[in-house]
Amino acid sequence: MTRRTFTTAFMAATAGRAQPKRPVRLGGPIFLKSEDPVELAKEHRKLGYSAAYCPAARVGDTAHVNAIEKAFAAENVVIAEVGAWVNMLDPDAEKRRKNLEYVGERLALAELVGARNCVDIAGSFNPDYWYGAHPKNLSKEFFDATVENCRKIIDQVKPKRTLFTIEMMPWTVPNGPDSYLRLLKAVDRKAFGVHIDVCNAVNSPERFYDNAALINELFRKLGRSIASCHAKDLQWIPEYNVHFLEVVPGRGVIDYKTYLRNVASLPTDAPLMLEHLKTAAEYDEGRVYIRKEAAAAGVVFA
Repeated sequence: MTRRTFTTAFMAATAGRAQPKRPVRLGGPIFLKSEDPVELAKEHRKLGYSAAYCPAARVGDTAHVNAIEKAFAAENVVIAEVGAWVNMLDPDAEKRRKNLEYVGERLALAELVGARNCVDIAGSFNPDYWYGAHPKNLSKEFFDATVENCRKIIDQVKPKRTLFTIEMMPWTVPNGPDSYLRLLKAVDRKAFGVHIDVCNAVNSPERFYDNAALINELFRKLGRSIASCHAKDLQWIPEYNVHFLEVVPGRGVIDYKTYLRNVASLPTDAPLMLEHLKTAAEYDEGRVYIRKEAAAAGVVFA
């Protein structure tokens, strides 16, 4: 094979496939019982993590917040995200007000600690479950209220070095690449970004079976705005209705080679964070699998 023939064949084989450009920051929960930022940061590095969920902290505790930022920076471990995880669209007006106030506090904490983003879901009109399904969760009313909430929180905090993001959910806005792109454009704030959770965007058999195409589309359309990503896996449970179950990475069908190549090809240094597993052993299993897939995909870690 001539050099020209090889080059042509290589370009054809890799056309449309993300090519790794930078090391990926992998992170996840740790199980060390400590409030000492130095010990916590070192434990992340011991586990091979270069990204972390923000340790427990409050906006008013300036010394502790500064200690967290300093300790984690010393170990080259970035704070990937500050979670908010409340219902910004609670049908109870007073609960909604308090929840929005809390989300603002969490975004302020993300700004102080230098986190990549503060993340929440858009919420739900479901009165019983803050993340539950509801007929109006895909409505114009839901979309417009989410745009208003995002703008209100960002304009209140005015973050300069962190982003506010909404995690995709299978049955609420945003629930896929085009839905998120529409929300991104509607919010129209520099401090509004994208949080990727591939499993949450898999809400049909088509997306389940061809999740590699979904992953490529998500990163192609949203890549420049991605602040952080979640790592887990999905199995299809045999039933007459569609039932996807979150499992440890490697026990399901998510194409991690494609996922990792896309994360590594981002123009931003967006961490990949393990979540929703039950035990330290499960996180160890998931971490080992992701590292194995990364090696096969030509992806390295920071």
